Amino acid sequence: MELDDRLNGCQFLFLVPYGTLLHATQSVGKHKYCAAMRKTERSLRSCKKIENEGSELKIAEMNWMQVEERVAKDDRCILPIGSVEQHAYLSLATDMILAEKVSVDAAEPLGIPVFPVVPYGLASSFATFPGTLTLSLATYIGVIEDLLDSIYRSGFRRILIVNGHGGNTPATVVISEWLNAHPDASVKFHDWWRAPQTLAKVQQTDPAASHASWMENFPWTRTTDARQPTTAKPQIDYAALARVGAAQKRDLLGDGNYHGLYQRPDEDMAAIWEVAVSETRALLEGDWH
Repeated sequence: MELDDRLNGCQFLFLVPYGTLLHATQSVGKHKYCAAMRKTERSLRSCKKIENEGSELKIAEMNWMQVEERVAKDDRCILPIGSVEQHAYLSLATDMILAEKVSVDAAEPLGIPVFPVVPYGLASSFATFPGTLTLSLATYIGVIEDLLDSIYRSGFRRILIVNGHGGNTPATVVISEWLNAHPDASVKFHDWWRAPQTLAKVQQTDPAASHASWMENFPWTRTTDARQPTTAKPQIDYAALARVGAAQKRDLLGDGNYHGLYQRPDEDMAAIWEVAVSETRALLEGDWH
């Protein structure tokens, strides 16, 4: 999930991954939350009360009968999509982790079902980094179409797709064509990390934010690797990166961070996350058709 303006526009057509979200850091246990994060988690949960206590939220925790009953009352749902790709010292699953978590946190007060995250996306630019898994564009188009068809057959008509990876942007063309054949449905495609309010908060915090930098370093995207640098990385040559293949991209990128610090205080990250959750939730609450 890249923030640099120069990467917007045609860049995703070459499947050049954007920056991600928040960077992880040192030897902090991945389940250890700072006080600020815990406070933010509590405030997000309490800002609205779920109308039905104990109502199901994750599709993974529901059976088919519960889904049928739920969709008869409310035809909204969320499908998070991500990617498994290099994120420097952060988890290879950063994009899918963040897409799913922001979806669940946003949907919780509303009791809207969240489908399991689609883990794999378009990550050909990082194909030579070990652990990166990528789909071909043709395969990905089919996956998005099939998932939309399946969600529609289940009865959902208002679908929020929460995207965690800039390389997945070609899915918007698929969605546009799919909607032509399903006029009674409404689909929103949400790049959560570069939505207006969230992006403004990131840039206010530190404009040097990019793929695999501090902006994707949350407690839930960190690994146990303590080798992360404490200094900021100089900006890479984006033009050079765009005109070469995956092997040369790896040489240009080094550890995989595009530029900027690798980590910022958890208080900064908690503030950004609160904005991201609120902005995502707002999309669920109005302006569907």
